[in-house]
Amino acid sequence: MNIVECIDVNKAYQQGLVTVQALKDVSLQIEKGEFLAVAGPSGSGKTTLLNMIGGLDRIDSGSIFVDSEAFATMSQSQLANLRLYKIGFVFQAYNLIPVLSAIENVEYVMLLQGLPTHERREKARAILDDVGLEGKYNRRPAELSGGQQQRVAVARAIVSDPSIVLADEPTANLDSKTGQGLLEMMKQMNAEKQITFIFSTHDHMVMEYARRLVKLRDGRLVDDQIKNN
Repeated sequence: MNIVECIDVNKAYQQGLVTVQALKDVSLQIEKGEFLAVAGPSGSGKTTLLNMIGGLDRIDSGSIFVDSEAFATMSQSQLANLRLYKIGFVFQAYNLIPVLSAIENVEYVMLLQGLPTHERREKARAILDDVGLEGKYNRRPAELSGGQQQRVAVARAIVSDPSIVLADEPTANLDSKTGQGLLEMMKQMNAEKQITFIFSTHDHMVMEYARRLVKLRDGRLVDDQIKNN
């Protein structure tokens, strides 16, 4: 079953007087439970593609379906609800709220969903334990290492059991050992929870871990391979 379907997706941006075609007729089907990396050099369109799949930006033409729902017919509030309940985001810069503790950052999505306090706290503690941050619940982002902050970001992305996690260059600011630990953790959660992980990356380690590798160049899909790892 396809959880994501992109059909002839096009997106252009205006940079001053120049029009940059970020995506050109990209078609892609992603099944539930995949562990997939979208790779390519800077400017290839990989982050743009993730933003389109996440409903963070509108495409110019073509179609995107997530869980059989068409983005084109959705209002902004419907898109916001889709992101809140079905899609988790992990950003290169972590995007944690600096004044909140680790556990409060993880709880934030569930707060928006309206879950009661005791349920939020219980789920947040459990997921922080799962990502190796037991005992660090009350530390703010500035009191955590880069790897620990990214683990909080992953915990926040998956705590509400989304269908999809979109991870934009999640290892870019991490050393190789920390990055490998993070990928192992996400691969385990993919296997246990059947959450679909979609990465954008130019990190060869992420490409090695991915079970499917999609390559973009100049906004076009140029390669799509299933791996045997």
